[in-house]
Amino acid sequence: MEHSSEFLAVVDDAKSRIKEISVAETVERMKNGTALIDVREDNEWEKGRAAGAVHLGRGVIERDIVGTYPDKEAELILYCGGGFRSALAADMLQKMGYINVFSMAGGWKAWKDAGEPVEQ
Repeated sequence: MEHSSEFLAVVDDAKSRIKEISVAETVERMKNGTALIDVREDNEWEKGRAAGAVHLGRGVIERDIVGTYPDKEAELILYCGGGFRSALAADMLQKMGYINVFSMAGGWKAWKDAGEPVEQ
């Protein structure tokens, strides 16, 4: 997908404030109980997702995150299709007081390319 320069500027701004981690690091952290949150749209989620992920779409994550993960110190890793929307969501969660939130670099594409388990 080709993105506008305006969108990329907003993403770059968010990425200046958040932490990104690799798929490999995500897998290791999940072994210790870290939550993996898929912020993609419902139709993307339904086509397939990272095994063990929870779905809190980009459109509702700010509304629903506190009810789902009330501990603002909980380690949360967000992913989307390619790492852009998850960066925006991670930035917003930090503004809401979450202190251990990460964006998985490369998103769903990187997860699949790495051969990590998926669910349908």
